[in-house]
Amino acid sequence: MKALDTVLLLLIAAVTYGTPLLFGTLGEILTEKSGNLNLGVEGIMFMGGAFGLGGVYYYEQLSGNPNGAVAVLVALLCAFLAGAVASLIFSFLTTTLRANQNVTGLALAIFGTGVGQFVGEMMRVRAGGYVTIGNALKEVFSASPFPQVLQRIPYAGQLLFGNSLFFYLGILLAVGMHLFLKKTRRGLYLRAVGENPGTADSAGINVTRYKYLATVIGGGISAIGGVVYIVTTSGCTWNNEGLSGVGWLAVALVIFCLWRPLSAIWGSVLFGALMILYMRLQISFVPTELYKILPYVVTVVVLILSSLRNNKEKQPPEALGLAYFREDR
Repeated sequence: MKALDTVLLLLIAAVTYGTPLLFGTLGEILTEKSGNLNLGVEGIMFMGGAFGLGGVYYYEQLSGNPNGAVAVLVALLCAFLAGAVASLIFSFLTTTLRANQNVTGLALAIFGTGVGQFVGEMMRVRAGGYVTIGNALKEVFSASPFPQVLQRIPYAGQLLFGNSLFFYLGILLAVGMHLFLKKTRRGLYLRAVGENPGTADSAGINVTRYKYLATVIGGGISAIGGVVYIVTTSGCTWNNEGLSGVGWLAVALVIFCLWRPLSAIWGSVLFGALMILYMRLQISFVPTELYKILPYVVTVVVLILSSLRNNKEKQPPEALGLAYFREDR
């Protein structure tokens, strides 16, 4: 029974740590489906965390008696807008100016991380201490949307119904993105742009529009993962180093789940478990650093296996990372 309790606690913690990864991954999947490879997810999530927490913090300061639902919306909106603006810059450089996507993405990762840390530090200095929110709002961000009677179901209740609102929002987003990409005409157009923009252009699809929209919206979704990390695993308190590495894990998870939104759900939980394994399953002769590289090792193994199978369905979009020159059609 004790072993079962340990596994249950590990799974609950894995869901908590995996939820930010779920948003970061879903946003990058949408971006890469358009053929744009945005390696700046780390910086985007930093910006989302800083601006999202800042929005809630100043909303609480100004209102005096903040409403929980409004606070959640403010956090999501501020984070989304921060990521969307950063991704808009990326889109302009790579789609309009046709700059190298790898270099631009790495620059955005550095730039976004710097902006996020600057904004967080500026808020901390103005606050004269830690930037955090009140206990009432902390409970809103960590509380489950389901009634207590469901959460009290032995074992399964806490795991299925005791998570924060953001986890269930991420599941709905993953399902919606799957249906959009697989069942709608717009989703088909987007996938066509990512696979062969020349052919899509010949068919009358506006390649530039789809690349811009997918990248900007995808960046906004990834940025939401940043604020989710702050309000669920960092105790609603800003920490300049708290998000370090989470964005890169999200990029790795995109590859791990083979660009499939539904696979990102269980993949994010698995990666969440790998992230905290060193805290839950300690072996004296195994260095902590080895635990922390497990997600990347698993990703490399999946890449090797996918390449050996040579299955088209398990490969990235064919035009991923390539600039589209219409005159070369």
